[in-house]
Amino acid sequence: MGARVLLAGQGGREHAVAWKLSQSPEVDEIYVAPGNGGTSQVATNVPIGPRDIDGLVQAAADLNIDFYLATMDDPQPLGLVDRLRERGLPCYGPTADAAQIEASKAWSKQFMVDHGITTASHRTFTDHREAVAYVESLPDGPLVVKASGLAAGKGALVCDDHEGALAALDLIMVKREFGASGDQVVVEECLQGWETSAHAICDGETAVMTPSSTDYKRALTGGLGLNTGGMGAYSPSADVTAEMNATIDRDVVQPTIAGMAALGRPFNGTLYPGLMVTETGNYVLEYNARLGDPEAQILMLRLESDFFTVCSAAAAGELASVDIEWSDEPAVGVVVASGGYPESYTTGHLIGGLDAIDEDVQVFHAGTKETPEGIVTNGGRVLTVTARGPRLAAARAKAYDNARRITFEGAYMRTDIAQVEETE
Repeated sequence: MGARVLLAGQGGREHAVAWKLSQSPEVDEIYVAPGNGGTSQVATNVPIGPRDIDGLVQAAADLNIDFYLATMDDPQPLGLVDRLRERGLPCYGPTADAAQIEASKAWSKQFMVDHGITTASHRTFTDHREAVAYVESLPDGPLVVKASGLAAGKGALVCDDHEGALAALDLIMVKREFGASGDQVVVEECLQGWETSAHAICDGETAVMTPSSTDYKRALTGGLGLNTGGMGAYSPSADVTAEMNATIDRDVVQPTIAGMAALGRPFNGTLYPGLMVTETGNYVLEYNARLGDPEAQILMLRLESDFFTVCSAAAAGELASVDIEWSDEPAVGVVVASGGYPESYTTGHLIGGLDAIDEDVQVFHAGTKETPEGIVTNGGRVLTVTARGPRLAAARAKAYDNARRITFEGAYMRTDIAQVEETE
């Protein structure tokens, strides 16, 4: 009998992981809570939200689940891994204590300071007046104001000047835009450089980095518009050299894993530090304790190894015994979004063109829902169209060629994903 695996979430990341798991001879059944219109094609959707920990624990018992694989942020800080492990269930994902590295920016900032991991200079506040006084004591200039808790990737506000920083403090601490996530606020210097993200598969002691990837946060072509959850991604990153990857592993990933273990909070799962590369070095902006989205979609496309085998070894503390193989071919993912995202948008629009996609192209669903009429839109980021190719330009052309075949009312996409100069 193969494994019965549970995922929690409803994004493109969950569809990509379920798709990859469905290829494993070791996996018998996959359940996604709550899932979307795409996960239902490779798994069974379970109508339970990712923050309903009691419901997920009960579902794991009812469905005879024997492995939980963490993909998104919400369930782990709320203790899902702890609860499932108490029942003897192997889990790939961090405990509530280990998930603090993402769930509290204030905690993670102090962790970086304590363990010599380079980050922006900062102060943490729980009192609005004290935060205002601190901002006003600084020379006028750019600052970053962050809600300390989880805020769906939208809690970091980059401010051009004091006026913007004070408005951000008012939004988070007074107007409570992010609810309890804004109980603590981090005010930090605004670093100048370019961002990259690193992913590492971890078992508490061993951490193995994945290939590099770059995602595009702004809503509109050319890096304009509001921040989003990510409008596309590609891998490997044009700007990340093998030497830089090795430096990130040495200076960030390995000290993080060792530091967490030393605190009695061994980190099991996917560690995903976001970094700012500056003229003076690499700075960790924040940690994520799960796969990125849309990075997961392109990484699953490049992964040659059996993902269940890898995660199962990590859950057992035996990651060092597994070789993880990746395709040499670059991958590109283009997000097709609802018009108006990330602000207001309408849903329920019938999606056309899904049956016109090339066989070697994968379309991962996020904001979709199955109805008797067909697949309809059900969110801001609707689909991620992903393709591989012998060169980045070929993968990019294939992804866009297929993305343009998809139609629904208000559909839009950035036109500059992976538009970079290739080096020979």
